[in-house]
Amino acid sequence: MELKTGLRGTAFLKVEEKDLSIAFNSGAVPVLATPRVVALMEEATLDAIEESLEKNRTTVGMRVRIDHLTPISLGKSIEAHAILEQVDGRRLTFSATVETEKEKLLVANATITRVIVNTEEFLDGVKS
Repeated sequence: MELKTGLRGTAFLKVEEKDLSIAFNSGAVPVLATPRVVALMEEATLDAIEESLEKNRTTVGMRVRIDHLTPISLGKSIEAHAILEQVDGRRLTFSATVETEKEKLLVANATITRVIVNTEEFLDGVKS
């Protein structure tokens, strides 16, 4: 399979204590943390392309532009959807949304850019 625009991915989450802003130290209220929303969206981007990457390749996050629109409480189920919108060399740009599973209420939307890297070379360059 090749990387082409239109590839789609999905990720699901039932909000637990560990997903709340208090647990992430990103807020003082017991609602879904924005960093957790970003992670769920990134999971959906990976789902979109996992079967299209060569064995020794992976992607790493480069940029996230997010609007977190709706607070979500403990126990709520949400789903993230990502669509590969642009392939520019090694740079992949996705549109992503998160919505509540039942009501389909928009929780967040984002543009996410990931870069394709050779896994081994990337890890060799990581400073310890």
